[in-house]
Amino acid sequence: MAYIPDAHKLGRLHRTYDPRIPHLSALVAGQTLPPPPPSVDWTARMPSRLGMMLNDTLGDCTCAAVYHALQVWSFNANPPMATQPDSDVEKLYVLACGYNPRVGGEGPGGNEQHVLSYLLRSGAPTGPAGQTRHKISAFVEVDPRNIDDVKRTIHNCGVAYIGFNVPQYIVPPPPKVPPDVWDVETTDTQIVGGHAVVLAGYDAKGARVISWGQYYTMTWAFFSTYVDEVYAIADETWINVKGTSPGGLSLAELEAQMQAIKEA
Repeated sequence: MAYIPDAHKLGRLHRTYDPRIPHLSALVAGQTLPPPPPSVDWTARMPSRLGMMLNDTLGDCTCAAVYHALQVWSFNANPPMATQPDSDVEKLYVLACGYNPRVGGEGPGGNEQHVLSYLLRSGAPTGPAGQTRHKISAFVEVDPRNIDDVKRTIHNCGVAYIGFNVPQYIVPPPPKVPPDVWDVETTDTQIVGGHAVVLAGYDAKGARVISWGQYYTMTWAFFSTYVDEVYAIADETWINVKGTSPGGLSLAELEAQMQAIKEA
């Protein structure tokens, strides 16, 4: 995990390949899916600042992105928006990624599949002192080369949980801040680490990113160049209220797909 000397930390470790994780393409094989809507924005009317979730000091982006997803889901499906305290984010980083607060530093970073598996089995700490847990019902891998499936994921699930390789130019040294639009450039393209974020909207130009507590636009060209993992997450409240899910599967069907992960 690379060290970024400013208040915009990273922390996603290289992606892994777990054959037990279902793929959206397999779940919908043989079906003719309708095209995704031309645009979606689940962040509309959400607050302009969502909180760093400790990603200014820790390499906990894989966990910070989870709590941004919780904000999107609650705001749109079970308002008001629920923002969990930083202590809960740190607790998830400890439990899902092995961070040791006594050692300090940015910590070990996180693997997205490991974090999602933890959310499935145990859930994200929430509530007073992190005593309650928010479990996900399922997660499904999405091929990042299939932009329509990425759009369907955002539309159907509220967010797409993604991981990408970060070029230097989007995390410039202080006092600058990352550009509002992440597009393909030809300078400062050295990869300086990996990052996990959620996409909570899109249009023809690109995707709506939540990272470091605020919003950015990732062009589809940037997405195609740097993103190497995408997941559709099934949240029970979202499905019950919105009526949409990964691949259009029911909760029972999705949970059945998760048995191998749950029993590991």
